[in-house]
Amino acid sequence: MPESPGSGGNLRTVVLAGLVNLGVAVAKGIVGFVSGSAAMLAEAMHSLADTATEVLLLVGLRRGARPPSEERPFGHSRETYVWALLAAVATFLIGGGLSIDEGVEAIRSPDRQQQQLLAYLVLAVAAVLESISLARSVRQIRARARRFVVRPLLLVRQGSDTPTRAVFFEDSAALVGLALAAAGVGLTHLTGDPLWDGLASIAIGVLLICVAGILGYSNITLLIGRAVPERGRARIKRALLEVPAVEHVHELLTLYLGPDTILVAAKIDFSSTASSTDVEVAADEAERRLVALFPTIRYVFLDPTGGGGSEDRPASPI
Repeated sequence: MPESPGSGGNLRTVVLAGLVNLGVAVAKGIVGFVSGSAAMLAEAMHSLADTATEVLLLVGLRRGARPPSEERPFGHSRETYVWALLAAVATFLIGGGLSIDEGVEAIRSPDRQQQQLLAYLVLAVAAVLESISLARSVRQIRARARRFVVRPLLLVRQGSDTPTRAVFFEDSAALVGLALAAAGVGLTHLTGDPLWDGLASIAIGVLLICVAGILGYSNITLLIGRAVPERGRARIKRALLEVPAVEHVHELLTLYLGPDTILVAAKIDFSSTASSTDVEVAADEAERRLVALFPTIRYVFLDPTGGGGSEDRPASPI
């Protein structure tokens, strides 16, 4: 299978996010140890989890791009979801679990010395870098939305492009986490009570667990098998009905085989006057229209059924 139109953009988005998170994780970790801030250490774990996530997403993109084979006739695209699910688990364990543990430990040991100036500086730089990475994923989502003529919010909620969605959610959570860390460091600085720093660390952990849960559930549904959203199915059905010789669509099935691969299968009632040749021409026209409608439609199977017509009409999928 040739590389999909969006796969190159996905790869660049994931690589950029990974490089940003790796650099930010190192900076946060150093400042966290030097300043003694639990919130900064939690943010370091947050960025470390995001880095691990990007590595797993990168592996998924590369393995999912392998061409179809005799044993894998529909390709390996769905493997992307397996690695994205592992990435969600990494976020849950590394980011969420360790951040909460660090926050609890900070509350239990309130005698840590803190140096806020370094923390503020790193948080500001990290916010700029995370914003750059987030802007990249937003552009990717908007470009995909324009291609499919849907709202970007729909792709964020129900899209099949797991790598870009994962980067979007992670970078968004990263900015929220930076705000929580800044609040924890700032309140501890103002009140002299390290409780706020510990609470900020716990809040960052809860945030990461929520993000991991959202991404994990999304990947599970895609692995089980998810249809194109209702609006997309309606457009596919309308495109089929616009094909000459097609009178009715009895059943329409769609399935995401990967981030950039959709399968369409339909039971079609052709005109009673349509010959076998007419049916073949209509089937070719239907596939052309569907691919033009959604570039990620790679497989189209039409089953002539129902109403009269010639008895020599092809019965096998086209």
